[in-house]
Formats: sequence, C-alpha cells, structure tokens
Amino acid sequence: MNNTLEEYKKAIKIKYEIEKEGEYFDFLHHPSRGKLRDLCWLIFEDNPTQDDLKVFRNLLCVDFDYTQKNKFKNQKDKFRPIETFFKGETDPSNIDAINLAAVIVDFQPRPFKKFNEKCRIEEAKQIKNVVENVTAEIDGSGIEKTVLLKNENEESKEVPKKRNLMLNFKDLFSKKVAQKIYPRKIITIAVGAVAVVSSACLYFVQKKN
Repeated sequence: MNNTLEEYKKAIKIKYEIEKEGEYFDFLHHPSRGKLRDLCWLIFEDNPTQDDLKVFRNLLCVDFDYTQKNKFKNQKDKFRPIETFFKGETDPSNIDAINLAAVIVDFQPRPFKKFNEKCRIEEAKQIKNVVENVTAEIDGSGIEKTVLLKNENEESKEVPKKRNLMLNFKDLFSKKVAQKIYPRKIITIAVGAVAVVSSACLYFVQKKN
C-alpha cells in the first residue's frame, strides 16, 4: 500500500506541474495557503462530487456550504501541507491533504481508494497477460503437445503389453493343461483297449474248449 501511495503522490505532483501553467496559473504558479484556499472554494462551487465533498469534510472538519464563505477564509492554515507539497518542500503523510491536493489539480482517479483499486486491477490484468503469453508460447513450441503425445504413446504401449501378457498366459495355461490331460486320456484308452482285447481272447479260448 505504501508503494501505491507514493505513486499516487508522484502522479498528483506531475499533474500539478501541468496545471500550474494552465487555467489556474494565478493560483498555482506560486502557490500559497491563501491562494490554494481560494482556488479550493472556486472548485467546490462548481458542482463537486460526493467523493470530493467527503475529502473536503475530512480535512477541514466542516461540510462545504455556499453560504459560509467568510468562515471558510479562516481555514487557510489547513492548506499549508498542500502548499509545501506542491513546492516540493515536504512529503505529506496526511491522506486527506493529499486527496484535497488531487481535487485542486483535478487528478483522476481520486481519492486514493479509487487510485489504489485501479492499480490492483491493472496489476491483475498484467499478471493475466503474462500467464496467457507464457501459455501461448508453450503451445506454440509444441512442448505441451509433445508431452501429451508421449503420454498417449506410453499408454498405447501399455495396453498391447497387457493384452499380450494375457494371451501368453492363456496359451501357456492351455499347454500345461493339455500336457496334464492328454497323457491321462491316452493311458485310460490304452488300458481300456488292452482290457477289451484280453476279454475277447479269453472268450474265444473258452468257446473253443
């Protein structure tokens, strides 16, 4: 926040250097407390905003009243921080004095709260732009696409490997089963055949006798 406040003051001072050569030259070229007070009244007579009226009340501790011009003349000392600020003699810390200085030179955005909000928005935009640019560079360089393609290839390799393993296991299992089953069947058939032949021979021998 302190950095933003310093930027706010620098911007107001730059605006002052421009305005002191303009319409209010007589008030601003060699500013004094009395001249700044009179210019302030002149400005507030011309349809001030609610924000400006609040700044007026915060610094001068009175509401702006068209009918109280004579009493307002007694407020000259309240403009001393603004006078020394414009002359470059002091660096004010009173935010109300700084905001009234912004009103006198018609600096925008004001008050400081609005200036600070705008700075935050601009910073957010810059960060967003940087992120978008970096993302675009990554897309343009093909790094992201290469990584995705590599991942896809690795996944596609893993699937056939899994399928091949399953098929190999199935074949291996089938062969082992066959190796176990076929000998048993062969032996059973052979034994059965021998038994049949033996029975037939025995039958013929008994019949002959």
